[in-house]
Amino acid sequence: MATDQHLNDRDPSRAVPTVRRAMSKVPEVTVWFWIIKVLTTGMGETASDFLAHLLGPVLAVGLGGIGLVAALVLQMSVRRYVAWIYWTAVVMVSVFGTMAADVLHVGLGVPYLVSAPFFLLALGAVFALWYASERTLSIHSIHTRRREAFYWATVLATFALGTAAGDLTAIPLGLGYLGSGVMFAVVIAVPALAHWRFGLSAIAAFWSAYIVTRPLGASFADWMAVPSARGGLALGLGPVTLYWTIAILALVGYLAATRRDIA
Repeated sequence: MATDQHLNDRDPSRAVPTVRRAMSKVPEVTVWFWIIKVLTTGMGETASDFLAHLLGPVLAVGLGGIGLVAALVLQMSVRRYVAWIYWTAVVMVSVFGTMAADVLHVGLGVPYLVSAPFFLLALGAVFALWYASERTLSIHSIHTRRREAFYWATVLATFALGTAAGDLTAIPLGLGYLGSGVMFAVVIAVPALAHWRFGLSAIAAFWSAYIVTRPLGASFADWMAVPSARGGLALGLGPVTLYWTIAILALVGYLAATRRDIA
């Protein structure tokens, strides 16, 4: 997938790329990044639903919020990218982002046709504020506290948007979870193609693909978990959450050991 590393000439931090990369709080965008990102989205989807059924929605959302705050405080307290800390924060954003979207739909009765555009507008507002403040949306410039705050606000908004969009295509639009997963697997290739062949900026390509990872992973995880009567494999929310968590731990452990995601 395209990255933005060659397309931010107006960012002053590009004058010292070696120092900037050493100080970066996010990983390099490699194939490992995209695989783990998709896994976190699926795991967050089923974990959120599993916790809501096990503990009840109120307690689950409360614990999810506490876990998110703790993970982000830890992530923002370190001075450089640390694989397990960064991906723990992403997992907690995934879990809580799912809960935020579900609260609007299940708790407040807001239709997906309303919540999806709402989260899209929220994401657009975060992007606008980030660019107005920093004059860049580059993830390779995340080396100040303010830029990191914008980055995580963006990540949270993409997860909430992706959850609503995935449920919108699967349920009201009738594609089902497998059909939605296949559709988003095709859609995620569009930004890469647009960057490669038609000159779409790498930053725009990155964030476009990043948004799609959420409904992509969540659709396949739901398909694995839900009963066969709903078109799924009926593996259950708990087992699917466990399987995807094990895969995440294995890959993050591999990156921590090999440092393949650090320039």
